[in-house]
Amino acid sequence: MTLNELDKNQTAIIKSINCDSVLKNRFYSLGIVKGATIKIEEVTLTKSTIEININGSKFALRFSEANKIEVENE
Repeated sequence: MTLNELDKNQTAIIKSINCDSVLKNRFYSLGIVKGATIKIEEVTLTKSTIEININGSKFALRFSEANKIEVENE
């Protein structure tokens, strides 16, 4: 399943990241790496943006970016 399929307040573990190297490097700089625990904090009504919590930091991701992050339930 991908990150954008999770519901608000759901927690998961990152299995893989499937994107180009530029976006992957951005994810890495935010701590979005394989094996990390990630939580969905908020989802916009239009489902265009999601707010995540990773390592105590909150970030917003576009739906299209979240679609590239494979996760498994914790």
